[in-house]
Amino acid sequence: MYVCEDGKIDILSLNIDELRQCIADMGEKPFRAGQIYSWLHQKRIADFDSMSDISAQFRERLKEKFCIKSLFIVKRLESKRDNTVKYLYRLSDGNHIETVLMEYEHGNTVCVSTQVGCKMGCRFCASTIAGYKRDLLPSEILLQIYTAQRDSGRKIGGCVLMGIGEPLDNFDNVVRFLELLSSKNGMDMSLRHVSLSTCGLVPKIYELAKLDLGLTLSISLHASDNKSRSAVMPVNDRYDINELLTACRDYFKQTGRRISFEYALIDGHNDSKEDAKRLAELLKGFICHVNIIPVNKIKERNFTSDRRSAQRFRAYLEELGINATVRRTLGADIDAACGQLRREYEI
Repeated sequence: MYVCEDGKIDILSLNIDELRQCIADMGEKPFRAGQIYSWLHQKRIADFDSMSDISAQFRERLKEKFCIKSLFIVKRLESKRDNTVKYLYRLSDGNHIETVLMEYEHGNTVCVSTQVGCKMGCRFCASTIAGYKRDLLPSEILLQIYTAQRDSGRKIGGCVLMGIGEPLDNFDNVVRFLELLSSKNGMDMSLRHVSLSTCGLVPKIYELAKLDLGLTLSISLHASDNKSRSAVMPVNDRYDINELLTACRDYFKQTGRRISFEYALIDGHNDSKEDAKRLAELLKGFICHVNIIPVNKIKERNFTSDRRSAQRFRAYLEELGINATVRRTLGADIDAACGQLRREYEI
């Protein structure tokens, strides 16, 4: 059972069946669970006293047994270029995470964090520098969307799990979050509008494939050979490129979902024509897409790249028959890449 700091049950992390059982254990009628779930996940209230169709006596009993978690907006930065909004949230235990609200032609998407910090140690990423603290509960991932929607007034139709943390390292809580997000009794977001990014925890990719959730799997590849990948991504020493791509083939076989390969371009490291040729050879036969990302500048590292280099690399790949695009840069004027705001705030 999910619990809060005070030992009470984290009610926002419960699915509807678990909530029904809890309510039944309290001697109440099962339909009460539906009322409560609606208040939490459709009306998105922050306290039990707002549940106006629940008796005052029962609300007091709910307060004794459950807690409703909240996120507190510490900082909010809004881009003047493209309406991207970056949030720094404080959790109830004092830790901080980041969330980014992005505006596209097709609607609004939120990039959520799944951990406080990250263990993976990718050398080009700011998220790992401030260190790993803990996993986020399902409620804490979900609340990033609820809070951003409430604050911005924008309807959110998509979600990417590409913020701070490695989603597959927090597998069970992330899967529960996805269940809550797609619940017909809650936000009812189609998981076809969800993308999960992983640096390549191979055993968990096989587990995810078996669940066949319908989401898009994004693989942080970032290199075309093991030596180059291990130099910037320590996870490659555990699960090398061949193991990773074998798991990706299994994912496509199980789900039929096209895989997206993320490729953070680093000048002088992985941006040559030879790198493009090796990458094209690796991905031969895949139904996939390559998303080229000019690496974000962070002061602790000397990695650099720019959009011209990225467009040149894209042209190399397309000559070789690989579908590739350069990721649109959003929120550049507010340092919207994950990890930067949390790191600066906590230093």
